[in-house]
Order: sequence, then C-alpha cells, then structure tokens
Amino acid sequence: MRYPIVIHHDEGSSYGVTVPDLPGCFSAGDTIEEALDLAPEAIASHIETLLMEGQPVPEQRPLEIHQADAAYADGVWALVEVDLAKLSGKAVRINVTMPARVLAIADEVAAREGESRSGLLASAVLHYASTAK
Repeated sequence: MRYPIVIHHDEGSSYGVTVPDLPGCFSAGDTIEEALDLAPEAIASHIETLLMEGQPVPEQRPLEIHQADAAYADGVWALVEVDLAKLSGKAVRINVTMPARVLAIADEVAAREGESRSGLLASAVLHYASTAK
C-alpha cells in the first residue's frame, strides 16, 4: 500500500516526515533520502501499534485533500510503499522445537495469565522485539 507523506525541513534540523493519513505518525532523517527510507518503518510500526491496541486504522484519503491543507503547504510530497501483509492478524501454523522444561514453564505461565500457549509465545516475541534494540 502506498502512503502519502510530507517532508519538512528547517535550516539546521533533520528532515521531518508527517503521515497525514495517520495522525501522530512521524519520522525523520538527517538527509531527505534517509527520511524517505525510514518512513515505511514508521508507518508500519504506527499501524501495528493501532492494531495491537484494538484501535481502527484510519482510511486513506486522496493526496489532493492533503495537499490542499495549509498545514502542509511548505512540504515536499512523496508516496512510500508499505508492506501491510506483515501486519496481518491471520494466524499461521508453525512447528517449533524447544526443551520440555521450557515448554512446561510456558504452559504454566499461559494458564496463570489466561492465555493459550500460542498467545503467550506471540506476546513474548512482541515484547522482546519492542525492548531489544
């Protein structure tokens, strides 16, 4: 899916990216190329957060509507491609091998938390990914 972005640059600062279709979604880069390269990740992360919080993803509006908005008058427009298939909530069956002791611990924690084994593992991966840098 292609999202319109607007890039602003003030002398002595980074190139700021705003995604008009996703209020609160911002990104930046030291160069215009870096700003363009980082924008898809910012959009995907923003949408993933909305989905995880059970919030709706705003519908895209035509580029012309955004361009007519005075708030974006001084910006440079671009369209960036974002692969939303990676954000699909559709479950995929996998085969995982782990020590029996670790599996028993996972099952105990899942039962205590009212989760399924799969739900617990998915939550653990998402938590790890959000804290590991």
